[in-house]
Amino acid sequence: MVKHHDFKRCEQSGFCTRNRALADSVSTKGGPESSPYRLDATSVKFKNGQLDAFITKTLADNDAVKLPLTISFLERGNVRVTIDEEKRRKGEIELRHGSVARKERYNEAGVWALTGAGLQSQKTATFKRVSDNIVEVSWGPDNGFKAIIQHAPFRIEFWSGDEKQVVFNGQGFMNIEHWRPKIDKPVAADENNTEVDSAEPAEDQSTWWEENFGGNTDSKPRGPESVAMDITFAGYGHVYGLAEHTGPLSLKETRGGDGNFDQPYRMYNSDIFEYELDSPMTLYGSIPFMQAHRKGSTVGVFWLNAAETWVDIVKTKHGANPLTLGLSGGVVDTHTHWMSESGLLDVFVMLGPTPKDVAKSYGELTGYTQLPATFAIAYHQCRWNYVSDEDVKDVDRKFDKFNIPYDVIWLDIEYTDDKQYFTWDPLTFPDPISMEKQLDETERKLVVIIDPHIKNKDGYVVGQELKSKGLAVKNKENNIFEGWCWPGSSYWIDTLNPAARAWWKGLFSFDKFKGTMSNVWLWNDMNEPSVFNGPEITMPRDNIHHGNWEQRDVHNLYGMTFHNATYQGLLERKKGEVRRPFVLTRSFYAGSQRTAAMWTGDNQASWSHLAASLPMVLNQGVSGFPFGGADVGGFFGNPSKELQTRWYQAGAFYPFFRGHAHIDTRRREPYMLGEPYTTIMTKALRLRYALLPAWYTAFHEASTDGYPIIRSQYFMHPEDEKGYAIDDQFYLGSTGLLVKPVTAEGAESVDIYLSDEEKYFDYFDYTIYSGGSKTHKVDAPLDRIPILMQGGHVIPRKDRPRKSSGLMKWDPYTLVVVLNKKGEAEGTLYVDDGETFDYQQGAYIHRRFTLSDGVLKSIDIGTKGSKTASYLKSMTDVKVEKVIVVNAPNDWSATNEVTVAEGDKGTSTADLTFHAASGHKAAWAVVRSPGVCIGSAWSITFPRISSQKIDL
Repeated sequence: MVKHHDFKRCEQSGFCTRNRALADSVSTKGGPESSPYRLDATSVKFKNGQLDAFITKTLADNDAVKLPLTISFLERGNVRVTIDEEKRRKGEIELRHGSVARKERYNEAGVWALTGAGLQSQKTATFKRVSDNIVEVSWGPDNGFKAIIQHAPFRIEFWSGDEKQVVFNGQGFMNIEHWRPKIDKPVAADENNTEVDSAEPAEDQSTWWEENFGGNTDSKPRGPESVAMDITFAGYGHVYGLAEHTGPLSLKETRGGDGNFDQPYRMYNSDIFEYELDSPMTLYGSIPFMQAHRKGSTVGVFWLNAAETWVDIVKTKHGANPLTLGLSGGVVDTHTHWMSESGLLDVFVMLGPTPKDVAKSYGELTGYTQLPATFAIAYHQCRWNYVSDEDVKDVDRKFDKFNIPYDVIWLDIEYTDDKQYFTWDPLTFPDPISMEKQLDETERKLVVIIDPHIKNKDGYVVGQELKSKGLAVKNKENNIFEGWCWPGSSYWIDTLNPAARAWWKGLFSFDKFKGTMSNVWLWNDMNEPSVFNGPEITMPRDNIHHGNWEQRDVHNLYGMTFHNATYQGLLERKKGEVRRPFVLTRSFYAGSQRTAAMWTGDNQASWSHLAASLPMVLNQGVSGFPFGGADVGGFFGNPSKELQTRWYQAGAFYPFFRGHAHIDTRRREPYMLGEPYTTIMTKALRLRYALLPAWYTAFHEASTDGYPIIRSQYFMHPEDEKGYAIDDQFYLGSTGLLVKPVTAEGAESVDIYLSDEEKYFDYFDYTIYSGGSKTHKVDAPLDRIPILMQGGHVIPRKDRPRKSSGLMKWDPYTLVVVLNKKGEAEGTLYVDDGETFDYQQGAYIHRRFTLSDGVLKSIDIGTKGSKTASYLKSMTDVKVEKVIVVNAPNDWSATNEVTVAEGDKGTSTADLTFHAASGHKAAWAVVRSPGVCIGSAWSITFPRISSQKIDL
């Protein structure tokens, strides 16, 4: 289990302790009115949607600190609040220990996290002075949002219409630790050198100027510099986000209460060995984004800070109206307290009003999920380690022997020559090209691991170049930093340095990384960065990066700078050969979704870890990084055959689907388990492959709108309060597929909650379940995944089993049409070549399918580009081979054909087979071989439906 003594708790972190103590003092003594922060009314300037002013922080000696304030009211309705510190901004401070660190507060997190979109101020925003102490700004759609800014003490309320939504510094916890020189106390002239006591009790400065933990001393050359603020979500009882943690989707309170955490949520990317469950402890990645949701409204807050950050959550109830939130105790306010070690106070507010609106706003700011290559969303087979190129070939052949589909096989660190990246072990991998060619015969890929630590060894060209070119991270003395990781003595590439990134990109070319072909892709692990002999298993905070920024300033985004550089390297491996790169990262930050997938790290082969993976992956979606998954089967330990089988069934519905295992575990490829387990796991894998068109369409939505790929109950049914805390069932994109994996040993059924009034149908046998805030017991024997289909959807599939997704490219489609109460259904399909960027020039198919009044239509919803016509021509022979209509009306039993019309081809008929309802199972019908092209406009007309209601 995790070694807790290796990682800080709040009480072991100086700035967390100080800010919590301040919050306690304000709460018990002065209250929010005691806050020393005042907006200087004479400094306020407002122009073109931007307010600039100074905040003054009054000190105990009545001196004052000037803090520049900028509030930008943005075009999408978001708002950005930034607070800096004038003395540090101007460089008017002194660094200790002869440090070369920058004097300013770190102000470049946005360079990495933000795309530049959505940052334009709304020039039509209006400003007015309400009183001597209050100004008000209106902006947003129809100027329906307003910010009420109080001067003394400084406070901001954000309103949507007549409802207060978010409050900054409402509790008075705001704290900008200003620069001050270190003043040593005078020492008495006696033999003990005792310090002279002053008349006034001094603040505890024990962690201001240096801090010790785990045998390391942080020199803190800039002194105390944390930023903190309380943010209240008024009337919101549920908050989500703050990936990556192991607790429930609806975040817990952190300061008291039964079942709640006794620590704040911590964000400090770390290599947590065998992490524990249901914990606010930090993990490998950090996204300081939070959504708050209540009936009728959703808001979001993005705390743009890359330093170590802690977040406290406290909920309070007030008011006597139990109907406001449907909670018997009245309205719930969620109070959050955000604390970062350094950097600016830089916060975005998004006022929704729906989960989709907030997801899209955040995605616009930090970038949407990459549209991956098709193989990336298929099944990946991995372990630490496949021991030779012949071992890889043998595994590949056995997947085919047992007719199990897979797309990617992975190599962990043992493939290298003595842990030297960009090399191959000459004894165990003497012919990697032969291995890759075998994989390529069935359109399969290879992923190899490359980490940011570079072995310090004479004769290793990559390491020598890193050192000689000055491209490595430096220590506090401004010399190359040396630490310990898998290779032993290592250096770390400084990917904040443009020159280092340019050099890194060049290492991936086929003539540099010899032994690789175009079907080889990358895994970036250990990029928190993990340093085995460092404090908290990472780098010292006073290490120096490019631009003389300290590691403390950039810690949480370092991993992103590394996987971004890898992505660019793969993009440019060979001139004229551009394919969508695949990169998996363990460490991440806001914006990582643009260039990588993630996984939840070193989990364990236990039922509890299987269950925990569902809220973790759902929360990744809430946090804007939906391309995620957990190691299927568990990384540590040996799962039972039942656990592994159930995990494959769950993993088939992770956006990123990879089986992985530790070097000390038994081999557990699906064909190893024997019957009935191999057959059941193969069935789950084939289901994933059959639904790849639906998955790819969901990924396309994520890449254009920022929506999660698997979606929680509150996201899909934002008006149903009973679903706000549900995190063990989810929907696949917009397909209406509702999945609840089995996560308990020996279970043969699950309870599925249905929010809406629609009927739901079992995916496999069309058993009917009525919605309307009801919970149903659904049978789930070992060979069955509990999946329901919501009425009103069209689900695209490909039903022909293949060895890999690449071999499915020209296969025909099946459309599953699930009629709702009105006899209607709708769905979408997005298709492109699955590997290039030609879709950006229109080389794709995007169709909407609708069935109403007995006619199923295919409608073009794409935008034409220069490559549209040629792509459509290439897809001419890709047809719809079958249409399955679930909940078919009884009228259709009287005929055996439908009328098909496609473009200017005239009309034809196709066979219709009707299957009557039986027991609790719905009627269904099948249209075989309608012959229509997937990329063209067509219609299928069913028999006329009578005026009677559909038999439900």
